[in-house]
Amino acid sequence: MLEFLGTIWSYVDPNNTGSNLLHFFKGSFASTFLVGLFVFILVQKYLESRQDNKTPEDNYFAEKEIREKVQNAPKNDTDGCQSGGGSCCQGTGDGKCSKSTKAVGLPDKVVVLYGTTTGNSRKFAEQLTEKLNGKGVTTTPVIHQDCAQYSTMIEEDFKKLAAEGALVIILISTYTDGTPPESSSWFYTWFKDYAHDFRVNRSVFKDLKFCIFGLGNSLYAENFNSVAKDLDSFMHLLSAQRFLPLCLGDENVLESKNGSIEKDFQSWSEEVENKISRSMIEPSTDLSPEVSDEDSISASEGEEEDEDEDADDGLVDLEDLGKVMKKRKNPESVGQPKEMVTDQLRKSLTKQGYKIIGSHSGVKLCRWTKAMLRGRGGCYKHTFYGIESHRCMETTPSLACANKCVFCWRHHSNPVGTEWRWKMDDAEMILNGALENHYKMINEFKGVPGVLPEKLAEGMQAKHCALSLVGEPIMYPEINKFVTLLHSKGISSFLVTNAQFPDAIRDMSPCTQLYVSIDASTKDSLKKIDRPLFKDFWERFMMSLKELDKKGQRTVYRLTLVKGWNAEEMDNYAALVKLGNPDFIEIKGVTFCGDSKASSLTMENVPWHEEVVKFVQELVDRLPDYEISCEHEHSNCVLVSHKRFKVDGKWNTWINYDRFHELVQRYYASNGQESFTGKDYMQETPNWAVYGSNERGFDPAEKRWKRKGKVEVNVDGGCG
Repeated sequence: MLEFLGTIWSYVDPNNTGSNLLHFFKGSFASTFLVGLFVFILVQKYLESRQDNKTPEDNYFAEKEIREKVQNAPKNDTDGCQSGGGSCCQGTGDGKCSKSTKAVGLPDKVVVLYGTTTGNSRKFAEQLTEKLNGKGVTTTPVIHQDCAQYSTMIEEDFKKLAAEGALVIILISTYTDGTPPESSSWFYTWFKDYAHDFRVNRSVFKDLKFCIFGLGNSLYAENFNSVAKDLDSFMHLLSAQRFLPLCLGDENVLESKNGSIEKDFQSWSEEVENKISRSMIEPSTDLSPEVSDEDSISASEGEEEDEDEDADDGLVDLEDLGKVMKKRKNPESVGQPKEMVTDQLRKSLTKQGYKIIGSHSGVKLCRWTKAMLRGRGGCYKHTFYGIESHRCMETTPSLACANKCVFCWRHHSNPVGTEWRWKMDDAEMILNGALENHYKMINEFKGVPGVLPEKLAEGMQAKHCALSLVGEPIMYPEINKFVTLLHSKGISSFLVTNAQFPDAIRDMSPCTQLYVSIDASTKDSLKKIDRPLFKDFWERFMMSLKELDKKGQRTVYRLTLVKGWNAEEMDNYAALVKLGNPDFIEIKGVTFCGDSKASSLTMENVPWHEEVVKFVQELVDRLPDYEISCEHEHSNCVLVSHKRFKVDGKWNTWINYDRFHELVQRYYASNGQESFTGKDYMQETPNWAVYGSNERGFDPAEKRWKRKGKVEVNVDGGCG
């Protein structure tokens, strides 16, 4: 090494002093100097590695220490310090500042960006913008815009923001498999590439301040808020200054630090507002760059601040004092299960027409109930199984679900979960509340033009219950008690499950008819369509079908065809049918429920009835034990039945409900010893309901009614 340096010097010094230089390097002083330099480099590398491995806890306590330093600083001005009306830093006593300081004043510009799938990020961005503008935090109005608006000029746009010393606030959600919202995909990808491009100056955004609020659900484990974490990391790599630590909003009310994602946002937005307000009235040492560079979050680790550790150290931030006092005032709430339905969710579901019962149940009037009250026809269950649609109550004892299906008619406004961890209401209270609210909604049709008095009177005595309103009813721990109570009142039960709880299917007591939703025939397509929360969703799906095969009463596969998504793979569907051996298979075209940010489905994904029939015919060709038995053209639905329900050439898909209630009460009385099967309460299907009839499933006793010049959109939900 020394000889190499001497050689280099000989090229620089033509007077041949290189040998003298070489002699100098061989001296003891020079050797000591080089060793010291080497040690210095090692220490620098070690400090850099420490910086890269900072945890959220490191960041939290670093920021806390900084705030305490600022709050504890003397309030009298130091000679020679000008801070615009207040103190700036600890003086040295000689009339000079002990450290170069800078008063944090009003930001010249604040930009709020959002990336959204369902519209929540946009709503939060609008609320924050309105709040900040109301405070007058900048010399120019705060603006908000979609991340999707950025294009090829994004580099210039952000360099301009950095040059202006702007504060960029980003609110962004995480979609399936940890991906950004589709509209923000380009924005996210650009930052990812830019942050890791070796040609880009690492300090390119050193004058830019930022803070990020992520919208996610902790039930998705490693993908929880991954997009927000990544963007926080990308901005830090480009030397942008964190205005506030990364905040991860949680849709899972059980894990949300404030009880809901709305309250997470409210708490965070108040922190944003407070910090900007403090900048307006409290000149302080400008320590935020040091926090960003030395005490930053390693966002890729994806960990949040540990509140328990913070509580254990006995120290409480002044800003958090109110929350702590609330907890101490309500010690009985500590450790208690949370309610599933938050205030915000209750408001949203009520606006959609739900009647919320207790803390986790709901009831809503089906559009087919309304139709049959007017004598305008019933749903496909009327055609296939003989229910009276105007006497059917659609409800659920659990608004939560373990999937986020792309065709969900509730647009994912309901909560999600993989196990029951909420406060639980009694089954009898839920049923009484459901019936009470259902009858109130029926009674509201009294005097409405077109409503038939005799139908209205019958509607005030429910005979059927469709446990398919929304969510996953079988998650409710007292589902067996709930169904038993239904049967005790002479109400039949049609229970739908999404095939993610095989143990619950195994333990389920007799239902009039037990459904399993079969939304796809392969693991990849099921993940794409149902977007399940469980990691082992496919194994759970397969086990659910095996458990269904062991049930004694009537069982049904329900297939929802989404054109362009799952209307292929016939052989795989046939294999699934053989696995669960259901009594019936309902194949229905997806119902378009209007535009929604939560789903990319359009009317183009809705198959025509003839397309559904063609699919069914191709499927039946692969199932020798099944035939097409019924259709309901109005609902775009076809029924395939096992041949054991065809007796003497006649289909028996209808249900003898009186016979069912007689059999199920015997089952209860014998403690399950006196069992029965679906064939024991079957009834002959009328000719008008059989496939191939001229009526195509529409009851001739009803009056067909069509909307004129308007595409029918199911905004009320319902079975068909």
